[in-house]
Amino acid sequence: MFSKVINNLRHDPPKILVLGFAVIIVIGAFLLTLPAATVSGTGLPWIDALFTATSATCVTGLVVVDTGTTFTLFGQLVILSLIQVGGLGFMTFATFFALLIRRKISLKERLLLRESLNQISIEGIVRLARMVLIFTAIIELAGALLLAARFAFEMPLGQALYFGLFHSISNFNNAGFDILGHFNSLTSYVEDPIVNLVIPLLVILGGIGFIVLSELYEYRRHKRRLSLHTKVVLTTTAWLIVAGTVAIFALEYNNPKTLQPLSMLGKFFGSFYQSVAARTDGSNTISIGDMRHSSLFFIIILMFIGASPGSTGGGIKTTTFATLLGAVWAQVKGKEDVIFFRQRILPHMIYKSLTVTVSGLFIVIAASMILSITEQNVDFLMILFESTSAFGTVGLSMGLTPHLTDIGRIVITLTMFAGRVGPLTIAFALAQRKQKEYYRFPKGKIMIG
Repeated sequence: MFSKVINNLRHDPPKILVLGFAVIIVIGAFLLTLPAATVSGTGLPWIDALFTATSATCVTGLVVVDTGTTFTLFGQLVILSLIQVGGLGFMTFATFFALLIRRKISLKERLLLRESLNQISIEGIVRLARMVLIFTAIIELAGALLLAARFAFEMPLGQALYFGLFHSISNFNNAGFDILGHFNSLTSYVEDPIVNLVIPLLVILGGIGFIVLSELYEYRRHKRRLSLHTKVVLTTTAWLIVAGTVAIFALEYNNPKTLQPLSMLGKFFGSFYQSVAARTDGSNTISIGDMRHSSLFFIIILMFIGASPGSTGGGIKTTTFATLLGAVWAQVKGKEDVIFFRQRILPHMIYKSLTVTVSGLFIVIAASMILSITEQNVDFLMILFESTSAFGTVGLSMGLTPHLTDIGRIVITLTMFAGRVGPLTIAFALAQRKQKEYYRFPKGKIMIG
């Protein structure tokens, strides 16, 4: 029986992907329970360790204890390792070590790598994995040096370098963990130009996807041509950032607890930072809990959309959102085809987008429903915000997470895990289970709308 299960797993890459993430989370949780992981010397309770390990591996950023004051250097390095492995995918690292020892990558490993990087085919997948590692190293190192230069004004050089490296890796992988302490995230840097430009750039680069980064890098080689995927990702990402910045700026402009006390440049930085972070990253420069309900609901929408395919972020993804909008627009205009940049989107891609979106809605609704039962006397907007943040692996919080009940923490843990591997697994399961139809039923009509 056991051998049969193992044999089935070997032929089902999505299941191996889910199991791999689960194993990494359990190992990380065990390490965080060790006395050496916490300043108190007692280790984290198992449920808190599991929550933290899941949040780090699923690059979410939701925390039940303050990362900067709770963990020792060992504990912080465990979290940082989980973020890096979870952001890039364990198969990417396995490929890296295989290449180091000059071992040939098997077909099964290429299939797993394809799943991990969210690609359509295995053609050039090993080369892409190599470029992912190179891009990651260069971008994270550059971000670390720039942030370290800023932090060096406030702390010793060695500590500044460590802080720069931690926050560069955390934000490029769209995790949003910080070690500044006391659950304040980056609120003390709301008007700082370096922090407000470097970290959003790291988040954007990590969120657009490695296939897009690869195409941009080879833009000149490809006769200045970009694929439809890259065009849709860049266009949708740009529009969402602009729309988010304008909306938050307008809605929070006169809020005395967020943007009102800031200079005009500070207001722009605060709005821009939250617009970028809302879709993928868990850090913040203005107090999320003090934002107006209209702003929070808009952020919920951004969190649900999330990052782009093949990236370190979560959500239903920008291409899914764009495809659904395209389908709605085509219906409104009375057209049969969804057209992007003079290219037609195939019907099965629209069905996949709809499936991923409905699945995501179901996860958020289920999590919110359970939390509304377990978390008594909590505002429902706060519950919906937390559930969507967990599903989108965003990590923004209105302050509910540290006060969750044990059942609530388990629910959010499962939601983070489902948000990281669920939609991706569903998409590939659909891609792999096409069945040939030998007959078709007669057409039927129902009333819609």
